[in-house]
Amino acid sequence: MHTTSQLIDMALAEDIGPGDITTDHLIDPEMEGNGQIVAKEPAVLAGLQIAREVFQKLDPSVRVASEFKDGDHVSVGAVVLSVQGTLRGLLTGERTALNFLQRLSGIATHVRTYVEALAGSSVRLVDTRKTTPGWRVLEKYAVRVGGGRNHRMALYDGVLIKDNHIAACGGIHKAVERLRNETSHLVKIEVETSSLDQVKEAINAGADIIMLDNMDIPMIERAVEMIGDKALVEVSGNVTLKTLRALADTGVDIISAGALTHSAPNVDLSMRIEGQK
Repeated sequence: MHTTSQLIDMALAEDIGPGDITTDHLIDPEMEGNGQIVAKEPAVLAGLQIAREVFQKLDPSVRVASEFKDGDHVSVGAVVLSVQGTLRGLLTGERTALNFLQRLSGIATHVRTYVEALAGSSVRLVDTRKTTPGWRVLEKYAVRVGGGRNHRMALYDGVLIKDNHIAACGGIHKAVERLRNETSHLVKIEVETSSLDQVKEAINAGADIIMLDNMDIPMIERAVEMIGDKALVEVSGNVTLKTLRALADTGVDIISAGALTHSAPNVDLSMRIEGQK
């Protein structure tokens, strides 16, 4: 998994390559300036520290300040971040800093709307592995900033027996039994189901968590009744703002939604730079 520093290095290398032709020919190395990143729409901020680190990699002496922190809601016109340093550093880092900040704030803002729609409910809203390749640690961070929770980070930190695993193993019971025999007693086992017959098989196999995948509301209600307190119940598939409350009212414990990350639009931010005479 990439570290944040590695992601920033890759993003800068991708954008700058052998050099910023425009800036390097127009701006003297000793020239300094000020920059302000401004919100052009209401947003929940995420990624302020990432933006700071972008500028610091290009100009270690840069001065960065903000009145806000990740998780704060800002209005149109708010100065999200102020930077002061070499103009070359500010101009060359502008787009990369904005890319991180716009994407992560977009996810946090999007997730916040889902969280607000669930106000008063005890259901846990979680993300999925449907993230931008290489950005998962950051995008899942943005989900938490927006008020959501994380599902498993990757394949290594949680068992989820999906439809293709079931088909390959010859059934839910066989898959669960094998995992019970070959993994630690500390590992919880989740099984994805798409029918009430599979729900029954998962219950009988002793699954710790049963995912109800792409079921309609009446089927989910029946499955919740069948499962009772035998396992945690997660619902997934076609989760939208419109369906969210109805899904929560079925009595499930967890709602997982890939849309929290893959359908989040970027927040509109811009950077204004002024040179110093």
